Amino acid sequence: MKNKSFSPKRKDRVKIIRGTVQGIILFVILLVIIKALFTFSVYEPYSSNSISKDGKGGFIAVSYFGVDRTGNDTLISTEALEKQIKALKDNGYVTITQQDILDYYNKGKALPEKSLFLLFEDGRRDTATFSQKVLEKYNYKATILTYADKFAKKDTKFLMPKDLLKLKDSSYWELGTNGYRLEYINVFDKDSNYLGNLNSVQFSKASSKIDRKYNHYLMDYIRDEHGIPMETYEEMKQRINKDYESLSNIYKKDIGYLPSLYALMHSNTGQFGTNDKASEVNGKDIKKLFSMNFNREGDSLNLSNSSIYDLTRVQPQAYWSTNHLLMRIWDDTKRNTEFVVGDEEKASKFKEIKGQAEFVDDKIIVTSLPKETGLIKLLNSENYKDIKISTTLKGNVIGSQSIYLRSNEDLSSSICVQLINNVVNVIESSNGNKKILYSLDLNHKNKQIDVKEPGNKKIDITLADEKLTLAIDGKNIVEDLKVSNKNEGSVYLQCTWGEYGYSQKNIADDVYDGIFEGFKVTNINNEVLYDSSLKGMEALTYNIKSSFNKIVNWFIENL
Repeated sequence: MKNKSFSPKRKDRVKIIRGTVQGIILFVILLVIIKALFTFSVYEPYSSNSISKDGKGGFIAVSYFGVDRTGNDTLISTEALEKQIKALKDNGYVTITQQDILDYYNKGKALPEKSLFLLFEDGRRDTATFSQKVLEKYNYKATILTYADKFAKKDTKFLMPKDLLKLKDSSYWELGTNGYRLEYINVFDKDSNYLGNLNSVQFSKASSKIDRKYNHYLMDYIRDEHGIPMETYEEMKQRINKDYESLSNIYKKDIGYLPSLYALMHSNTGQFGTNDKASEVNGKDIKKLFSMNFNREGDSLNLSNSSIYDLTRVQPQAYWSTNHLLMRIWDDTKRNTEFVVGDEEKASKFKEIKGQAEFVDDKIIVTSLPKETGLIKLLNSENYKDIKISTTLKGNVIGSQSIYLRSNEDLSSSICVQLINNVVNVIESSNGNKKILYSLDLNHKNKQIDVKEPGNKKIDITLADEKLTLAIDGKNIVEDLKVSNKNEGSVYLQCTWGEYGYSQKNIADDVYDGIFEGFKVTNINNEVLYDSSLKGMEALTYNIKSSFNKIVNWFIENL
């Protein structure tokens, strides 16, 4: 007797069903791609109802280096960008235009109470592609900044004049410029070897070997390895003037006009260069050609007594959490700010003591107060004594992430496992007196740690009676370490801003994100007391979403 499962009719039905399912999946992917690449709406300016009574609250400026669908160490992911833009929208921020800024400073025009000026720098094509839908969804307008020399080079990674004009026509974009080119002068590597002048490609290739000692090509004289100028004042002046002249000519030829907004690269000095003479030359050209200049990075707030040629913006890094950006803005403005929580059910298991916490997927992200700490307590853990804790610490290397066990309310009596600037410490506190029981430096000798270097350390702690065992990345680094504190107590998670760290960019960041991934607490009998890991439908949904995004990414990147 024939097995019906192998009949031709059944095979045909299976093929039809399989083909239909594949067709539906491809259709859905096609819709997602179409929505991601085409504009179907028009920007609507803020209403007069949002204007503040005195109009003197100023505006914040937020500027992104660039956007990528999945993100990397420099470009923010589309998902992270949307979370941040949504948070700003939920906090009542509306976008203002370049003309609003001009009228605010030149005519005393009142602005909305929560005014946001949004910028995207470097003029990357992927930035426009992946941020467009976010702008449309939240009705936000932004300025895209470009380098003039990219037009002549026809670098496909960057937006060309026809692309910029299309963006402008979409109503969601205005145009600005970062200058003629991005190049560097007076460059030294970490061993103090003189590298001279580097273009952006050369600099990027050598970046891992370059220390802080370099400058943007408009900021100073070109100097030799001894710091002696290799050009006269007139030669320096002609060099800088020529760049502004080239910049102006290219924009007028290819775009039809020179944008009103300029962002002078790597100033951040309160003037227009690190050298007074170079600053004087830059200042004359800037005020001659442009109506406004973003001169600094670090603070987000611009007030009526600010100079329109010395504006400032905050530049979110790709690794920042949403609360990291909100914390920086809160610190600048001192306005009431609604921080994001994420998974409210998971959040209900903890109490915030300091800073803010977000629960997203299997991560607990604790954001510190500026130049301070972030601290949360695991509720109902007051009687924990003999326990095991496992987690992966994913906060950046510069900074501190700590797990407190057997702790009282003010942490003055506790056992703490701390990872600070890539050094592991086991610290016991008694009546406020701290004693380091164990310490291990995980840093490579002579390696300079960049502030944005990500951490990724798997931590396993076993605390039983008067003995503690600690494993890092699956390897025991200390076993049966004797402790004196045998009291019951609570579990706390803490992060602490460490220092500004090694970074030529983003030097003013004083907020730190501690990231505790897959945080799990069990008793000695391996009974789960708390677990942030994804489980069941939550894990299934996450995996499906991740797989779908990978497919969409592949299609978009290979179109």
